[in-house]
Amino acid sequence: MTLPQTPSFTLTGKRALVTGGSKGLGFACAVALAQAGAAVWISARDPRALEQAAALAAENDLALHPLALDITDSAGVEIALAQLPALDVLVNSAGLARHEPFLSVSEANFDEVMALNLRATFFLSQRVAQRMRDEKIQGSIIHISSQMGHVGGPNRSVYCASKFALEGLSKTMALELGDAGIRVNTLCPTFIETELSRQSLDDPDFRRYVLENIKLRRLGRVEDVMGPVVFLASDAAGMITGTALLVDGGWTAT
Repeated sequence: MTLPQTPSFTLTGKRALVTGGSKGLGFACAVALAQAGAAVWISARDPRALEQAAALAAENDLALHPLALDITDSAGVEIALAQLPALDVLVNSAGLARHEPFLSVSEANFDEVMALNLRATFFLSQRVAQRMRDEKIQGSIIHISSQMGHVGGPNRSVYCASKFALEGLSKTMALELGDAGIRVNTLCPTFIETELSRQSLDDPDFRRYVLENIKLRRLGRVEDVMGPVVFLASDAAGMITGTALLVDGGWTAT
């Protein structure tokens, strides 16, 4: 009998792109990957926000490479990816929410959310996965989904629709890319205290509703996604694909 060896959680030598990487969950994911040893590019539409994020990382001896990019612009995505080395890790964190009652949702808001949360993620992942396959890279693609890809929520019909769709996309990608050793998973947080969630959580009644449903009785912090994203990107998750890692404090346990 031989002693089993724990697979590595380190990402030294890996190259990663994190969309929506200038703030919030995306920035936390980028920092986590860089701390684990990966070379990390962060993309967002706002060049100034990217530079500020990269500067903050540099102050803490981390390198994050800014990439100004609107991932809904297919032509721009093609140009940007051509400038990057082949990726080992893609984290799709860019996202958008327009919270309103189902009966009030406009076509414009529906299209805007779906364009970023689903369409842009779909085609960026397609291009990255194609290059992974062409260059025989057994990579990891991680979609930052949500617990709302598994349960419904008030005033979140479009957001839930986009995240449920992302869960289905992830499973099908895993089926089709598995023979190339490319793993595809979703990471599904509960309500995390970020700029994106602040407006909702500032409502005392909604905050109470959230805390009543999170079994750990606290809001999520960006740090709560950092370990999980490194795990899914690393060799330690080498047999995990087509699944969802719920970081929801027990919300979906009932």
